[in-house]
Amino acid sequence: MLIDTHAHLNHPQFANDWKDALKRAKSVGVEVVINVGYDIPSSERAVAQCSDAPSDGSAVFASIAVHPHEAKNWGEEAAKTLALLARDPSVIAVGEIGLDFHYDFSPRQDQFRAFEEQLDLAWRLNFPVILHIREAHPEALAVVKNFGKPLQGVAHCFAGTWDEAKAWLDLGFYIGITGIVTFEKKAGNIREVAAKVPLERLLIETDAPYLAPVPHRGKRNEPAFLPIIAEFVARLKGIPVEQLVEATWQNANALFGLQARLTRNFSSRERSNKTENSDAA
Repeated sequence: MLIDTHAHLNHPQFANDWKDALKRAKSVGVEVVINVGYDIPSSERAVAQCSDAPSDGSAVFASIAVHPHEAKNWGEEAAKTLALLARDPSVIAVGEIGLDFHYDFSPRQDQFRAFEEQLDLAWRLNFPVILHIREAHPEALAVVKNFGKPLQGVAHCFAGTWDEAKAWLDLGFYIGITGIVTFEKKAGNIREVAAKVPLERLLIETDAPYLAPVPHRGKRNEPAFLPIIAEFVARLKGIPVEQLVEATWQNANALFGLQARLTRNFSSRERSNKTENSDAA
């Protein structure tokens, strides 16, 4: 079962066709999409979209958070809103959170505060975390280690070195690989990581609408492109793509607790379809 563990159907680029994007994803075998928030409005949209998703598209779940770019807007009200959103059964994680020292769109002290407090929120909710770390792996690793409480999560869109990947693996985290792995000029470290990371600790993701894989690079990315990433990573690891798909599904299920949620989700879809068919008759 293919699962896109990180996409942004809540992004303005999907405003007019996010439902169709889920249908396209389903048509190529992507059964589940995790719709990831990056600020309060996008987190609210992610949750709302879960209840309005088409019955003939991929199943969709939500992750909620304030991204490091938006950390300057973090505060008590944002924390309260996320805690309320987390009550929705579609919410399965806190993310994406972390540190981004490449752009520094928010002051670093604000990034640290938002990161630390959202780690605590995830711990209190017993949710895994989805981490966005750019040019800040040593600092982010220190934050997680100093947090001192058990956490599970994924280093999403991993673009660091193999040594940095090993440091996250040592903390029990998964590594998320995106379409960057298909790029010719920027994929050196990422291909090494994708090849070396243990299969039982690997996740694959699109990060749509960003980072469309070759041959779609430069276009809007979407979950339907996930099979390209799966096939590329499988070749790097020298295994059948079916083995990679099964392993990454098992990993995602272990991290996000999806199986029971999917059973409930599909049952509710069946009831919805029966109601629609009855109304049509």
